[in-house]
Amino acid sequence: MKNILIIDDEINICTLLSKFLGKHGFDVDTTMTGGAALKMMKEKAYDLVLCDYRLKDTDGAQLLQDIHQINPATIVIIITGYTDVRVAVEMVKNGAYDYLSKPLYPDEILNLVHKAFAHKEAEQERQAVRPVESGSEPEMRETLLSRNQSDKNDKYVYGESLGAKELFRQIKLVAPTDYSVIIFGETGTGKESVAHLIHHHSKRNQQPFVALDCGSLSKELAASELFGHEKGSFTGAINTKIGAFEQAQGGTLFLDEISNLSYDIQVALLRVLQEKLIRRVGSLKEIPIDVRIIVASNEKLSESVQRGKFREDLFHRLNEFTIYIPPLRERREDLPLFTSAFVNQVERELDKSCGKISAEVWDCFRQYNWPGNIRELKNVIRRACLLTPEMEDITMSALPLEMKEAFTQTQEEVQISGELALLSNDNDLKTVALQAEYNKIINVLKEVKYNKTKAAQVLNIDRKTLYNKLRLLNINY
Repeated sequence: MKNILIIDDEINICTLLSKFLGKHGFDVDTTMTGGAALKMMKEKAYDLVLCDYRLKDTDGAQLLQDIHQINPATIVIIITGYTDVRVAVEMVKNGAYDYLSKPLYPDEILNLVHKAFAHKEAEQERQAVRPVESGSEPEMRETLLSRNQSDKNDKYVYGESLGAKELFRQIKLVAPTDYSVIIFGETGTGKESVAHLIHHHSKRNQQPFVALDCGSLSKELAASELFGHEKGSFTGAINTKIGAFEQAQGGTLFLDEISNLSYDIQVALLRVLQEKLIRRVGSLKEIPIDVRIIVASNEKLSESVQRGKFREDLFHRLNEFTIYIPPLRERREDLPLFTSAFVNQVERELDKSCGKISAEVWDCFRQYNWPGNIRELKNVIRRACLLTPEMEDITMSALPLEMKEAFTQTQEEVQISGELALLSNDNDLKTVALQAEYNKIINVLKEVKYNKTKAAQVLNIDRKTLYNKLRLLNINY
């Protein structure tokens, strides 16, 4: 029986992990301090230690050194929060086996523990056959989690807002099933990242994840990309091609912007989902497939059905579970978390240290509407870090022109609104009407993302009248 020591200052984590790992055949001890842990390790040999990076009496880096001094053969896995991920990566370089990011998921922990023991046994067998030469580089370790760190930290960041927590709760619920999933969200909200997370937490996570952008497929190419084709089946088919369904065999197929598929392809797709058989273009042979389908759209598929753009029977076949990704403007409390994660990522890409973000830039971020959502934020951070000299604060000068203009306009709105409020008088109908008109125009402009033509249509006035009113109210759009 393998011995495991859990070190965490949260009693709930100690209790839950102890019970869970104990049920799977491990002898588990727990403690809440580093000092007590070292004392326990001197009295008992532990095969593996799960250690929280932040403890009341020490930190993970120091504890890692102390553990390896007592028993160099002990496997150490670090438990860390998002703010400490970079430190945890450094600890892996310094001898930790791997790290786990909170929140913790029992299946991931169990999988990583098994991988760690399997890796250690393989190392011992290799050393028994061929001793390691002095000064040789340690073999690179690859685990399920380390392979998927890009999904967790680069492609997707777990938010703290209510919307973000509800989103991840739904992901955890549907991931272990084989349900087809529709992901709905605006452009740039991270639909493919959510699909990756579903696959990562599913039973198919050891099998392929294949993504296909249906928005870029013509009617002629779609069938070949999805189902493959035989050599000579059409002009230009000089070789046999394996389609996305066969590539994803046993795993997950993600179809982005599925509403762009033509009617004929939708019919063929429906048949494949019902029969679980595909036929390559130009072939009469049917091939069985076992693939989980996740689709995404930046418009509601139910509305596409009503407009006759999307087949109703295909919609109902796919709609076993729907996940909505809220836009960034509805989860502004997640901005610091996203920003910090992207800054860390860009620092690694550029191999430079970025300075702090100025207070004015933070004000701009909080007031900006983020039409491009998380993708836009990531690109803004990349641009700002590139333009800002190393270790200097990121200022407004490093932001794109459209963001600076929007921030200036917002500041002017606040100023004008304040001036109108000062002038307003309950008995002055003209001022009250002016305030109401100002508020209405501003709200409509925001709804249509400052498109004046659409704003004029919504307000039921012509563009010339709208421009006159904007000039009269001193609104600079």
